[in-house]
Amino acid sequence: MKDSDSNRSPSDDEKHTDLKPGQLERGGDNAVLLPDPDAGLSEAERKAIDRKLLWKLDIRLIPWLCLLYLISFLDRTNIGNAKLDGLLDTLHITGGQYNACLTIFFISYSLFEPLTNILLKRLRPSVFIPIIMLLWGTVMVTMGLTHNFQGMMAARWWLGFAEAGLFPGINYYLSCWYKRSEFGIRAAIFFSAAAVSGSFGGLLAAAIGQMDGIGGKRGWAWIFILEGLATVLVGVASFWMVFDFPDEATFLSEQDRQRVIRRLKADQQSSAEHEEFRMAYFWAAVKDWKTWLYAVIYMGCDSPLYAFSLFLPSIIAALGYTSTKAQLLSVPPYAAAAILTITIGALADRTRQRGLCNIGCALIGMAGFAMLCSGTSPGVQYAGTFLGALGIYPCVANTVVWTSNNAEGVYKRGVVMGFVIGWGNLNGVVSSNIYQAKDKPLYRPGHAVVLGYLTVFLWGGSILMWWLLGRENEKRRNGRRDNWVEGLSEKEVEALGDRRPGFIYTR
Repeated sequence: MKDSDSNRSPSDDEKHTDLKPGQLERGGDNAVLLPDPDAGLSEAERKAIDRKLLWKLDIRLIPWLCLLYLISFLDRTNIGNAKLDGLLDTLHITGGQYNACLTIFFISYSLFEPLTNILLKRLRPSVFIPIIMLLWGTVMVTMGLTHNFQGMMAARWWLGFAEAGLFPGINYYLSCWYKRSEFGIRAAIFFSAAAVSGSFGGLLAAAIGQMDGIGGKRGWAWIFILEGLATVLVGVASFWMVFDFPDEATFLSEQDRQRVIRRLKADQQSSAEHEEFRMAYFWAAVKDWKTWLYAVIYMGCDSPLYAFSLFLPSIIAALGYTSTKAQLLSVPPYAAAAILTITIGALADRTRQRGLCNIGCALIGMAGFAMLCSGTSPGVQYAGTFLGALGIYPCVANTVVWTSNNAEGVYKRGVVMGFVIGWGNLNGVVSSNIYQAKDKPLYRPGHAVVLGYLTVFLWGGSILMWWLLGRENEKRRNGRRDNWVEGLSEKEVEALGDRRPGFIYTR
């Protein structure tokens, strides 16, 4: 602060700056008084401080969270790589039993997802996330030690249970740090780890498969054991590398915590603040029509995602390539998808047209699976896998961000995202059963189901949501929702979250 201002009385924003981590000063009617640590600075100085703050958040949060999701997606889909290295023959598993092993993961995964964001908030990210990583890493090791179909089924059930909290939890967690216009690119970078895991998984499986026979274990068993041990080690490190929410994050100074919460407030968000759980937040999420339409849209890209990632090595192998070459040929489509996912994330942040981004990418994916359905030559089918990946991966991240942007409130947002992502993953039950061994080598019935999901649920659902949100925004701008807040106090209006007439939805 300049010397000329040293004798003036502090403003309300400048009072109460002596806050401990995790605390916010509260005034009358329990309203939060947010100190302004940058009072008296010019606009240029404020922007410079804001850029440094964002950079600090990005460096501390994004790289490690990307690593966690890369490991998570690798661990849930590496069974597709293990299949090519002799899993079925060693365990005497039939094609139908293999599909059952894929299916059971999605049942436990989707059943527990809606509850995990509440646990994340109550237990704190720095405790919840490392614990579930230790659990699923241990389960992964046991998958490499199984001797029969029953053991693999049990391991896949517990893997789904343990992994359920990571993807919805981290997306919800990131939404509590960034403005709505900043979240998309970061969620896209985070989710691109799924595509990178597909590339990395193929290369890693090809390398680990060469350990076949070491210690009396087949190559597929070593894939599970080594990747499981890596997950356990990263889980232990996560006790120090994962931070809590903004009002409790230890890597931020007292002033930076205030800055993060103030900038979210300015973005019509309150998700960084402390809020006690009440069932009213749960029912607000359940009764919101957007929850269920977003769930439909998300299943339109999530079910194709799992179908693609679980069966791509088999699809490529069926085109006539050897196991190792099929693993390696699965790398380029994932790499292309990772690049487009980040590009779409940045574009959607800049334009705030998340619906149009979904619609455009869905068309690319539809073209890809149309090629897979109708094509007979390996070249055409392989090109179809590229377009399929480009149409699916960007929409998964973009839909999650779109959902988060339009659900306001600490617990409501968590519940909405849990339901949306949980329902999408429940459709993994469909994904894991549509590619049957009897349909080799073209797998046309499976490709046709994925094409239907992309067309009806992703493309059609995104068009409907984009139109409905535009209509609602117009009503709010014209004052036709002002009656919703008549007679309410400021605190009661804020508690309405995204139902506040002044809240404008992201289309």
